[in-house]
Amino acid sequence: MIDAGLNSGYSNFNFYRKAKDIMRKQKLKEAYLYEKLADNKVKCHLCHHRCLIKEGDVGICQVRRNEGGTLYSLVYGLTISKNIDPIEKKPLFHFYPGSECLSIATVGCNFQCPWCQNWQISQMVRDHGKIVGEYFPPEAVVKTAKRYNCRSISYTYTEPTIFFEYAYDTARLAMEEGIYNNFVSNGYMTPEAVEMIKPYLQAINVDLKAFSEDVYRKFLKARLDKVLETIRALHSAGIWVEITTLIVPGLNDDIEQLGELVEFILQIDKAIPWHITRYHPDYRYSSSPATPLATLRRARELGLEKGLRYVYMGNVPGEEGENTYCYNCGNLLIQRWGFSIAKKNIKDGKCSKCGARIDGIGM
Repeated sequence: MIDAGLNSGYSNFNFYRKAKDIMRKQKLKEAYLYEKLADNKVKCHLCHHRCLIKEGDVGICQVRRNEGGTLYSLVYGLTISKNIDPIEKKPLFHFYPGSECLSIATVGCNFQCPWCQNWQISQMVRDHGKIVGEYFPPEAVVKTAKRYNCRSISYTYTEPTIFFEYAYDTARLAMEEGIYNNFVSNGYMTPEAVEMIKPYLQAINVDLKAFSEDVYRKFLKARLDKVLETIRALHSAGIWVEITTLIVPGLNDDIEQLGELVEFILQIDKAIPWHITRYHPDYRYSSSPATPLATLRRARELGLEKGLRYVYMGNVPGEEGENTYCYNCGNLLIQRWGFSIAKKNIKDGKCSKCGARIDGIGM
């Protein structure tokens, strides 16, 4: 375990002695997709923040540092969490359902969601000034995934864009071994990042947090239009896309706003699954109550009524909204309880009753 103590300010974000220890133990990884500018400044082109970073500073994600005019990742190979997960936990319901994935993450995030459900690791650097992780290089990740017969590797829990170099290098090795890759992301990747990762990324779940520019700007310090741009780019790149919206009462549960979100998905592809997930009070937004079941049910009805083929409810084990139904005949195709599959009625990717082709990969 490596713990690099760093102060939490932007402009004076300096390495301490422990960070120097990291440099001795592990060569820092030069960043991908950045631009060198005059006066030793750099501009990062991995996410839509496109941070302009002076020498000695870090970007908004807190884990990319300009050292002498070169941008480095401070988290390459440093996993804060690694687990064998069911793919349904991502959630990805139309990507090899019932399979397992090796999930990895580093600390850090390029968003600052006050209701973050993984804030202990995503906001660790910002809140506590620490980079913590166990060295787990790409070769070891792939070897572990292979050992445990994982169908894919999932870059998840925090935001894979901020550990893009680690994810990219791992994904390339994984493909050589016949192991697929998926991201669980806030959708703030640039077109350049999408273009670079697309040969090695088979699926992604994008967290579309609200359909309000005001919510994105006020709470997330980001822009909705850029997330929508990324979702379009991912779909155009041939990557399987699923979308999740964590429904936070009083913030993004307005039925008109949800209707606009559904219309956006429909404009791209009615086959994109939409996961509407129950919020529970956490982090800095703990005064908001948990999402009422009635809100989730109404949102699911709305999505189906407007024409989405697949709409799911999350964090509500036992609800019918966890199941997959045939969009053509209504036949129960996959019965779920939480992240487990109890029954599957799909044969060769088709409905066992009417023969309709079910959208997804490995269905």
